[in-house]
Amino acid sequence: MIIKQQIVNVSLVVDDYDRAIQHYTQDWGFELTEDIPLSETKRWVRVTPPGSTCSLLLAKAGNEQQEKAIGNQTGGRVFLFLHTNDFDRDFKRLTSKGIRCRENPRLDDYGKVAVMEDLFGNAWDLIEPIEQTKKST
Repeated sequence: MIIKQQIVNVSLVVDDYDRAIQHYTQDWGFELTEDIPLSETKRWVRVTPPGSTCSLLLAKAGNEQQEKAIGNQTGGRVFLFLHTNDFDRDFKRLTSKGIRCRENPRLDDYGKVAVMEDLFGNAWDLIEPIEQTKKST
């Protein structure tokens, strides 16, 4: 018996569905995959990076504890890792959209990387893996 599993959604607590949709689709270039009303206050909202099989499931904070977690779901550590096949293209696009870079881009053992910060304060690694970096140089 072969076991096959994959992560398909990662829940991300946000303060407002529409604001989050606009940020991830307009600034990050993600696609709005689903936006389904579930109740008066709750929606099933997924945004997906181009070519990815894993989506962000945007979850609007529903109480004070969840509100406190917005932008800090991992205690300040890098939370999300976005691989790209062209670091320079994506870094330029993201920074031109006002997305903050916490440090200068660097070449590390695993590839070209920079820590970016989304609208909510979540830390992301933008990474062009070393295999891609070698091919583009």
